[in-house]
Amino acid sequence: MGEFVRLDVEDGIGTIRLDRPPMNALNLTVQTELSEAAAEAGSRDDIAAVIVYGGEKVFAAGADIKQMQAMSYVDMARASHGLQDFTRALAGIPKPTVAAITGYALGGGCEVALACDFRIAAEDATLGQPEMLLGIIPGAGGTQRLARLVGPAKAKDLVFSGRFVKAAEALAIGLVDEVVPADQVYAVARERMSRYVGGASLALRAAKEAIDRGLDTDLGTGLEIERMLFSALFATEDRSAGMTSFVERGPGKATFCGR
Repeated sequence: MGEFVRLDVEDGIGTIRLDRPPMNALNLTVQTELSEAAAEAGSRDDIAAVIVYGGEKVFAAGADIKQMQAMSYVDMARASHGLQDFTRALAGIPKPTVAAITGYALGGGCEVALACDFRIAAEDATLGQPEMLLGIIPGAGGTQRLARLVGPAKAKDLVFSGRFVKAAEALAIGLVDEVVPADQVYAVARERMSRYVGGASLALRAAKEAIDRGLDTDLGTGLEIERMLFSALFATEDRSAGMTSFVERGPGKATFCGR
């Protein structure tokens, strides 16, 4: 447990909880603690899926601008690798992840949400990449992950303008996957992640890796990544259990051990 970020585990689901009132601003300490929580969540066998959650009022309202204001080019050139490292760590969790978004997910907060596999937003949530209004651009993955998620034209609209997006529009453009009443965000996120508890964890890891790595390359290379990961799963006990169960009892009845 860090000063501002903790990892709670219940019933196979890990919750990475941001807790830096009032707005969960992502200072260097929060960034480091998010990286540490992501690494722990990825390595623990008792965690099948992960929720990133900022609490009932706000997800994360961006970077700590007061901390950044006095930084020079040299300062930021040195710090910028760390700025991307914490969202890379979240995106690299080898398990299904979902951002449970309440209140604001702006700037770095939106980039944290983009680093997750899924995004569930409250009906009154607000998302956006307003860095342009500060004379900069997103620096923790926003220009890259946003364009891959919603397409280049919509990403350029949001990044060029810096405008805020309400939950309904975010759903319409594919920025979030589901919009629910604010008091149900975390519960719905848990329900979504619960479907992976007890699942074939090695196959889930392989599927996530194949999709994410494939998006970063050409089709032929992506197909080769898929082929290698597919073949590797035939060395696992889960593959044997899954296929044996299917042949003997039909689909959906296998018990997996994660080996």
